[in-house]
Amino acid sequence: MGDGLTPTIMTANVVVIGAGVVGLSTAINIQRLVPSCSVTIVAEDVVDGTTSVGAGAIFRPTKECLPGVDIQRARQWIRDGWEHFSSLALSEHSGPAGIAITPSFMLSRAEIKDPLYKDVVFTFHELSRDEMKKMGFDKHFSYGYLVTTIVITTKLYLVWLLKRFLQNGGKVEKRRVSNMNEFLGRYRIVVNCSAIGSRQLFGDKLIHPNRGQLLRVKAPWIKYCIYTDADAYIIPNQGLVAVGGSREENNYDISIDDKESKAILERCCKICPSLKRAEVDNVWAGLRPVRSPLRIEKEIIKVENDQLTVVHNYGHCSDGIALSWGTAVEAAGMVRDYLKCSSKL
Repeated sequence: MGDGLTPTIMTANVVVIGAGVVGLSTAINIQRLVPSCSVTIVAEDVVDGTTSVGAGAIFRPTKECLPGVDIQRARQWIRDGWEHFSSLALSEHSGPAGIAITPSFMLSRAEIKDPLYKDVVFTFHELSRDEMKKMGFDKHFSYGYLVTTIVITTKLYLVWLLKRFLQNGGKVEKRRVSNMNEFLGRYRIVVNCSAIGSRQLFGDKLIHPNRGQLLRVKAPWIKYCIYTDADAYIIPNQGLVAVGGSREENNYDISIDDKESKAILERCCKICPSLKRAEVDNVWAGLRPVRSPLRIEKEIIKVENDQLTVVHNYGHCSDGIALSWGTAVEAAGMVRDYLKCSSKL
């Protein structure tokens, strides 16, 4: 075979647990790297109900969300992710996939020194004091940067990913996974993208939630993004504008907190007064999966009297959308290498 893959690899059955942005991206990359293997996604929630579907989603991965990760490894994820998102943004798929090139103001009370995204985004410009004053940003922040980057409307993007996965021959089982023994004898390898579900499925106590809440408002006049270090961001999506946010460690409650919604709007309206007349369309809360470090690795686990090979890919915190494709490329490569190696045994 021209690609050097044996028939054993090509006919392997692979299962991916989780159908958020990381699970879908990983499944598609497995299909890409091992074109004729059979990939099945098993998840209780597919698109709707996932944490990914509610995210505001701007491409601005940071060191702060990648504790314990080698910086060169992180840069590779970012390069791979940017290549994917930017090529989509510049293609005929940008609209259906929910990908938009968007001018974005990054505002901070402290200087942002060489952010990880600086060398990949379309443009990066530090605002002068005069520019900060003209925009009214100097009242609340000492530093500002105008970045031309990419914003993702997550509902559209997840639907686009799912459609691509199914068109490639993928299968989806919409159900809850309760035990790893259900995969014994059915799959050569299990790919775990279950995020916080890894606490129960794999006993990982390092993964924990960070609760976030945001509003989506009707403000079609806002065509640019504002992202700050003060729990305030404004991200225009297709149709609505995401206004956030909040961060609460180890809070599993995803019911809507009306006081928090009011506080979010107050914070954001101080920075962007034109939001004051925006009508609230909906409010969303979800759990960011936090782990130090983000986990991408292969593990052999014992199940009953047998064993399963698992590739993990989870713990992306608030950079889940931005890092999803890059980490999926690495995880899919682990799957390919394992199948190639095990076929020789």
